[in-house]
Amino acid sequence: MARVAGCDPRAGAGDGLATVAGIATDALSARLDRIASSRSQANREFFETEAERLATCCHEMAERFARGGKLVAMGSSPAARSDARHVAVEFVHPVIVGKRALPAIALAGEGGALDRQLEAVAEPDDIAIAFEVSDPQTADALRRARGLGCLTIAFEPGPAEWEFEPGSADTTIRQELVETLYHVLWELVHVFFDHRGLLAGREAGPVHDTGASSFLYPFLSESEHDLDGVVADVRKSILMKAEEVGALREQTLGENRGTLLAAAADLRRNRDVRAKVLALGNGGSATDAMDIVADLRAAGWRAIDLTEDASILTAIANDIGTEEIFQRQVIAYGRSGDIAVALSTSGNSANIIEAVGEARRRELKTVAFVGYDGGRVAGEGLADHVVITRSQHIPRIQEAQASAYHALVELAAEA
Repeated sequence: MARVAGCDPRAGAGDGLATVAGIATDALSARLDRIASSRSQANREFFETEAERLATCCHEMAERFARGGKLVAMGSSPAARSDARHVAVEFVHPVIVGKRALPAIALAGEGGALDRQLEAVAEPDDIAIAFEVSDPQTADALRRARGLGCLTIAFEPGPAEWEFEPGSADTTIRQELVETLYHVLWELVHVFFDHRGLLAGREAGPVHDTGASSFLYPFLSESEHDLDGVVADVRKSILMKAEEVGALREQTLGENRGTLLAAAADLRRNRDVRAKVLALGNGGSATDAMDIVADLRAAGWRAIDLTEDASILTAIANDIGTEEIFQRQVIAYGRSGDIAVALSTSGNSANIIEAVGEARRRELKTVAFVGYDGGRVAGEGLADHVVITRSQHIPRIQEAQASAYHALVELAAEA
């Protein structure tokens, strides 16, 4: 790991850290504590308030999917686009064994006016989920979707039937809560497919007796006709998932305190000399790369999203191999003094490993956000700063990683 002058990046808040870009690290460490505590409180309050409504919304979504509907996610700003693409990839490409693929598509600002894009794909049984409906064109598209008969979901006041508005004024906290929310919708909509009798027009299937394991999977033993009972159990599961990610955020921000402070110092120096940040990841982590680039650009950094150009990605993947899709771009854009930020839930993705290796050869600083036990990236010390989120549950990893990279940008801007 890289060291800040006079600072061991593995040290805790009370270990006499010196300075990060001229600011006492104990002040930045205290800032990190506030970042963590504000998220814990907001997470707890939001999901305690909304769990029952979310459970009912899951059932309505399952009804739509059962009738052949699809999810249409919309967002026009750079940050909203990252969420729209994230929720779509989760539904269409499930990463949890046993979850079925459900049809989904993301509509983003680069495709033109959202309402025109919507008209090309939307049908009455679809589900439209919109991010940042304060944007007039997004609100217009959502209003159009509702007029077509789509089930509509949003996260601030507007034309949606279902509105789940986080109470925090902090935009990054709001985004993190919304990410957990749509992950929960994706995870738990499947529960109702396991109870065919609870979906209109579908016959009940056999009821399973889970016996001694019922406390782990309560909804598997419910009656096919007990909708209230299943909704109640889905509500409990939502609260458990919210508690899980709250604890994981605390672990990620606390255990990686020194690493985040050291990475913030490098990131600040990078901005001061007008160097670039290159961000990369696969699948849901690709949308996190989109998000961190949006945040960095808004805060004054020069940043490039290596997941953005489909023609480059598909050309390299087709002609050379998927392992090279980011490495070739690091070669093209990376210069000494730049920073490569890699996101991976496993820490083992071949194209991530190739990219951070190339970045080091070209004297870029490297920051990696990884899950599980850190995989090869952590085990082999392949990046200068490795932030590990210790979980095996991919949605929770990504949610905690969002808190970590939001904290990194905030600390670097503060330093």
